[in-house]
Amino acid sequence: MITELLAGNLSEVEEAVRRAAAVEILPRWRQLAEHEIVLKTGPNDPVTVADRGAEELLTAALTALLPGSVVVGEEAVSADPSTYDALRGDAPVWIVDPIDGTRQFIRGEPGFCTLVALAHRGELLASWTYAPVLDEMAVAVRGRGAHLNGEPLHAGTPAPGAVLEIATSHPDFTTPEQKRSLLALRTEGINPRPCGSAGLEYLGIARGDVDAIAFNWELAWDHAAGLLLVEEAGGAHLTLTGEPFRITGGNTLPFTAARDAATARRVAGILSAGSVG
Repeated sequence: MITELLAGNLSEVEEAVRRAAAVEILPRWRQLAEHEIVLKTGPNDPVTVADRGAEELLTAALTALLPGSVVVGEEAVSADPSTYDALRGDAPVWIVDPIDGTRQFIRGEPGFCTLVALAHRGELLASWTYAPVLDEMAVAVRGRGAHLNGEPLHAGTPAPGAVLEIATSHPDFTTPEQKRSLLALRTEGINPRPCGSAGLEYLGIARGDVDAIAFNWELAWDHAAGLLLVEEAGGAHLTLTGEPFRITGGNTLPFTAARDAATARRVAGILSAGSVG
């Protein structure tokens, strides 16, 4: 069934993503009532009725498109952490972040997106990154490249000698130890800054606007769609062991994704030296 889905027209998945945004997300953008926002683990971890409604809609639509598949969604895992174990199972998995950049969404800013990826036995097969306010839909299929609104995406290579623009884990979501490991990026030739929506940072790499990311967490819904998008646009990703990031977990952190393999090795090397220090 996976082969049939990937060989056929993937527009049905895109349609499901667009519908979730149209029905559950956009009507609530800049219209949220106070009671429609709650905190999960703390002040920096909000969730809204739009997050939950969109994930429920996507779960029903995606599993119907691929019978036998399961969903690992941010909100479902929040309710039942054991759901995350499906990433290491045999069933095809839809990895869903209904609103990546919930804080931006709550503030009424346009910098949020919906992320969906399809994986099987730890391998990413396809992904969708949709920024509804910006009207941007990025799609990647393994071995077939990456596209933004139907146009090919090419990450390219940073210009020789150019200062690298790197989005890093936001200070609100890093421990003191993690902050220290990222301090190594404050060196000549690199301009680090806190990230916004992780999904949009990955899209920035795929289109050549951002040179790399350096992140300290490995929750699959934040990274799966973007990692495949970067790969299919010609980029690369590495953990501190020099291996690609695994969505099933157990990565040595922090890790990086970058416009090309040379940049990924350079950033990973700096992060590794900083971690040892």
